[in-house]
Amino acid sequence: MNLFKKINWLPTSIAVVTLLIIFGLNAPKPVYAAQKGGKDTTAAPADIQFTSIPTAADSIAIRKKAAMQDAEKLSQQAAVAAKQSVVAAKQAAHSKPEVPKTLWQIFIEGLIGGFTAVILPCIYPLLPLTVSFFTKKSGSRSKAIMQSSIYGVSIIVIYVTLGLLISIIFGSSALNQLATNGIFNMFFFLLLIVFGISFLGAFEITLPSSLANKLDENADKGGLAGIFFMASTLVVVSFSCTGPIIGTLLVDAASKGDRLGPAMGMFGFSLALALPFTIFALFPSALKSLPKSGGWLNSVKVVLGFLELAFALKFLSNVDLAYHWHWFDREVFLSLWIAIGIMVGLYLLGKIKFSHDSDAPYLSIPRVFLSIIVFAFVVYMIPGLWGAPLKSIGAFLPPIGTQDFDLSPVPGGATATTAKQDGRERKYAANYSALTIKGLAPWFDYDQALQVSKELHKPILIDFTGFACVNCRNMEANVWSDPVVFSKLQNDFVLLQLVVDDKAALDIKDQYTSTYSFKKITNIGDKWSELEASRFNSNSQPLYVMLDSDGKEMTDKNGTILPHYNADYHIDRYIKFLDSGIAAYKK
Repeated sequence: MNLFKKINWLPTSIAVVTLLIIFGLNAPKPVYAAQKGGKDTTAAPADIQFTSIPTAADSIAIRKKAAMQDAEKLSQQAAVAAKQSVVAAKQAAHSKPEVPKTLWQIFIEGLIGGFTAVILPCIYPLLPLTVSFFTKKSGSRSKAIMQSSIYGVSIIVIYVTLGLLISIIFGSSALNQLATNGIFNMFFFLLLIVFGISFLGAFEITLPSSLANKLDENADKGGLAGIFFMASTLVVVSFSCTGPIIGTLLVDAASKGDRLGPAMGMFGFSLALALPFTIFALFPSALKSLPKSGGWLNSVKVVLGFLELAFALKFLSNVDLAYHWHWFDREVFLSLWIAIGIMVGLYLLGKIKFSHDSDAPYLSIPRVFLSIIVFAFVVYMIPGLWGAPLKSIGAFLPPIGTQDFDLSPVPGGATATTAKQDGRERKYAANYSALTIKGLAPWFDYDQALQVSKELHKPILIDFTGFACVNCRNMEANVWSDPVVFSKLQNDFVLLQLVVDDKAALDIKDQYTSTYSFKKITNIGDKWSELEASRFNSNSQPLYVMLDSDGKEMTDKNGTILPHYNADYHIDRYIKFLDSGIAAYKK
């Protein structure tokens, strides 16, 4: 019995030992090591996880669900893209009126320049000669009218062609850079200085006489070709008087950045130049009422010379600001304009004479009134030396931030600010002391403004601006100076000013190649210009955009992105624009 029990126990013992050996050999080493180290490797029931193996039906359901989610996501993305395109279209439609307005301004400037050129010594005496030539040569009044009209159209064609050539040679992209390019601005400054000195009588700018003689020979051929060459002869012969005006117009039109600007300016100029010849051909008797040629023609030329010198200073100021030279501050600019104004006033009164001036036996009434206007303008500018805003001409002056001695009050009684605010150093602030308005503490770096917006819980107002931006100075002088607007900018927003024409170089580590324009971005201005173009589809200044603390454009209650704001000088509209951003941010 005992033996039987031993025999029965033996297989059982052998089986148990065998199982222990098998499990021991197959046990993972980390567990063995843990056991050897005295660690408890027993898993708690709650820690045990079971993996479910999906069936074929489950796999199909999962794929259907994923496909539905992808389709829903694409639908949402399409809806957002459609909404953004509608908003972009509205914004583009909102900004379209700005372009024709600019072209109309250029056209009117050309018109004024053309009418001014008519009363210069090179053209005015030709009016009766040309009209009488057509009247006598044609033999009949109707034929004289037709020929003089063709003569006028030929003048327009010649000048507009010149304007188009300027656009074609430079191209629209180059024209956009003219307003901020240092080399071009310096060239324009020197060019206008030369034009001004020429008008003052130091020398005459003329085209080769051989060209005028050749055109004059072709003018004798008769017919339409002869009339066209007669108009060409007038253009060449009168260049000593019209050249400076044309040059100034082309410089101004090109710096507007519009491709049609030079052609539109030349159209206005040539139209004003051609109209008198056509009108006097219609009414020859009206020639008798014209004042006779005399010393007053040269006086007009001299006054224009002074104006050319004053206008040239604006281009020098652009270069000074963009490259941070700080040589040509606001009071220096104003001092020169005041000096030029005094010279013009004294000249009109006959106290100053130039080599080509004739002796005036008495002071004429027009000279008296013109001198009163000039001296009144000089008196108006004088308080600007102590910080007066001078709103009517503020857009043409360097920013008031360049003023060394500023006694002007801060709107709303706010205190002046420094480069440090709340203990934080404002990046790039040293570059923009010229643009900083007393009482405001704008930021000049996008990433820093985002951080400040999150800390202060305020929306961001981006002001895409520029040193050479005339409309920006107008907005600051006439809209931002309003106490209500100023208070909102100071208290309700993180004001971010991005200067698109700053030529200061970026750090090497911050330079990059744009994926939008594929240009190498090497300076601060190009960086912000690229941001404006790529993200907000605009390259005009000023442009005002409101963002939340995450850098997203804010939307109204309907989910529509708030529109951008351009150069619009209605204070009520600007307040409404700011209020919409404040309300959207609170929502």
